[in-house]
Amino acid sequence: MRRLRNVKIVATLGPASSDRTVIRALVEAGADVFRLNMSHGSQEEIAARHRIIREVEHQTGRPIGILADLQGPKLRVSRFKDGKAELQDGQKYRIELGKELGDAERAFLPHPEIFKALKPGSRLLINDGQIRLRVEQCDAKSADAIVEVGGTISDRKGVNVPDVVLPIPALTAKDKDDLEFVCNLGVDWLAMSFVQRADDVAEGQRLAAGRAAVLAKIEKPAAVDDIDSILAEADGIMVARGDLGVEMPVHKVPVIQRRLITTAQHAGKPVIVATQMLESMINAPVPTRAEVSDVATAIYDGADAVMLSAESAAGDYPVEAVATMNSVAEEVERDPHFRVRMEALRPAARPRVADAIAAAAREVAETTDIKAIACFTHGGTTAQLVARERPRVPILALTPSTRSARRMALVWGMHCILTHEVERFKLAVVSAARAARDHGFATEQDRIVVVAGIPFNVAGTTNILRVAPVDERLIYEGEPE
Repeated sequence: MRRLRNVKIVATLGPASSDRTVIRALVEAGADVFRLNMSHGSQEEIAARHRIIREVEHQTGRPIGILADLQGPKLRVSRFKDGKAELQDGQKYRIELGKELGDAERAFLPHPEIFKALKPGSRLLINDGQIRLRVEQCDAKSADAIVEVGGTISDRKGVNVPDVVLPIPALTAKDKDDLEFVCNLGVDWLAMSFVQRADDVAEGQRLAAGRAAVLAKIEKPAAVDDIDSILAEADGIMVARGDLGVEMPVHKVPVIQRRLITTAQHAGKPVIVATQMLESMINAPVPTRAEVSDVATAIYDGADAVMLSAESAAGDYPVEAVATMNSVAEEVERDPHFRVRMEALRPAARPRVADAIAAAAREVAETTDIKAIACFTHGGTTAQLVARERPRVPILALTPSTRSARRMALVWGMHCILTHEVERFKLAVVSAARAARDHGFATEQDRIVVVAGIPFNVAGTTNILRVAPVDERLIYEGEPE
């Protein structure tokens, strides 16, 4: 089941894709990582999906990543006397703290944290921005606003406050309970919603305690502004374009998407592009041309992964959606201009020995007749540094850690192979040669580059590079210990 592309595909599971037959079909169509959305489904349903994924993984012999997406805080208006009210452009409207029933003159918000953060000029966006208010004056319990965009406001619609950092933690009591539950299940990645600052991610890392890698969803302007600090704490990020497009002008989202992808790549951390990528395939067997171009753009920009949400979770054509995304990725990566883009995205500065080794591996592979770069990695650091270089040849990530193999299923270009622990570099070279041959990346007449860290099984020690023949007899005859 070798992939003929480098970008990875994340497929969300849901009512349309919860049984073993569909999940197996999704893997065969191209899914590398499955997303479990903690906003939908009980913990029992999540556990059942997790169990099936691991059974399919065992059947296919291919490491599969599992990402649990935590819900995060949900800010909503209270209910209305008639279930809804009509707001007119330009009218005055009052927002008050409480849970009473609202009407056409006022609405109630049960979130004191919002009122603490509001200031004159702040915007309140309701129902994904369909209703837009601008605050004129406010205090700790109320806000008087002007309706900039009116319409129907109704019960329990979501509220966004894009202009301020809200004094609300990213993890609710439900999130903490879900986090503990999925970490005990054995998920590989945790996606944190409502991240505004690096401290939010640090809290997630503390609670995860190394049991899962932590991915920050970038969906708020404050997170975009603080991306460098957030990336320093996070193991990866997701460009959550849905909420970004609500809280920021939509014309800014493509520019932000490209900047976030480049920033994450230079940091050597994976980045997922998500939301509405093939949305028409929820109900149609083929996507629009614009959606195909959107997926292609994310791949050209260097994203590690592209994600399907409702398309695979609740749509009529989940397997077709994954297959379409796979076909688009393969076609884009065959384009010579794709390679030009990848080379332009490489980081200019490589200050550490490990960075230089990874860059040298890519340079040797691309300027000589090398078929693959094999990385011996325990925690994934070595392989991710090589992936950051976006080499032309395949990357084989050899690891004795099932956990690391599953996490690296999210990383660009990574072909993850489980191997035994090795103590000597020569044995590592032999193991890499066998893997390259057995998985169809090279023949005995070919050579590969092997990258590792000495001493073995110590994270962050990438310090050795060897060009090696795939023929084991030549390794034993000509290679030093």
